[in-house]
Amino acid sequence: MLEGETGMIVNKKYEILDSDTVKSSDGRTLKRIRAIVAIAAIRVQPGDLGGYIEVESNLQVSGDAWVSGNAWVYGDAWVYGDAQVSGDAWVYGDAQVSGDAQVSGDAQVSGDAQVYGDAQVSGDAWVYGNAQVYGDAQVSGDAQVSGDAQVSGDAQVSGNAWVYGNAQVSGNAQVELRTHIGWLSIVGSENGTLTWFRSKSGIRVNRGCFNGTLAEFEEAVSKTHSDNQTAREYRCLIDFIRLRSAGFSYEGADT
Repeated sequence: MLEGETGMIVNKKYEILDSDTVKSSDGRTLKRIRAIVAIAAIRVQPGDLGGYIEVESNLQVSGDAWVSGNAWVYGDAWVYGDAQVSGDAWVYGDAQVSGDAQVSGDAQVSGDAQVYGDAQVSGDAWVYGNAQVYGDAQVSGDAQVSGDAQVSGDAQVSGNAWVYGNAQVSGNAQVELRTHIGWLSIVGSENGTLTWFRSKSGIRVNRGCFNGTLAEFEEAVSKTHSDNQTAREYRCLIDFIRLRSAGFSYEGADT
């Protein structure tokens, strides 16, 4: 890694092969990469083949970030830090994968989506729009995260679950079905979004700066709003959430 006279970092990490190419559905030409130096953290040796990128700006030329297998990274997408894209995964559009994040299997990350931290996106999962997946979160199976949704903490979104809009899933969430999560927008005194979801220990709620169990949320509503209009609206929502989630099972018991 050297600084050139123009201030650009010279790529001493990998080369782009003109002899091994694939075409994206929108006609872009992607080329396979080959390591020039060893990347000890992921056991890549000089000469090892990687996946496919469209241009050098798709994959950082410093750090341990790597694209392997038959994975594709193209458009204005960027993989950097120590992130890994592998298998048959696609990262495209303006998407970013960074930190120690991993995108694998047949997963797709597109649009303006961001996957970072220690997050993992795998299986046939799709993260797109302005969605963010970060922390130690895992999105797998056929799950989709889109819109302005955020999945963080130790949250696990899998199966056919779909998180979108302004939903925020965090903590130890375990969302496996579409019925394991719900959100309502333009609620409360700030006209924000309330998200509820299944977790290991019971239903949890995100609303603004509040993040806790449904029982804790009910207590906070009484403490903050007493019996005003906002409190009465929230209590209606709490009753609905309890009814909706009555048949859920958990590893522990709701507190």
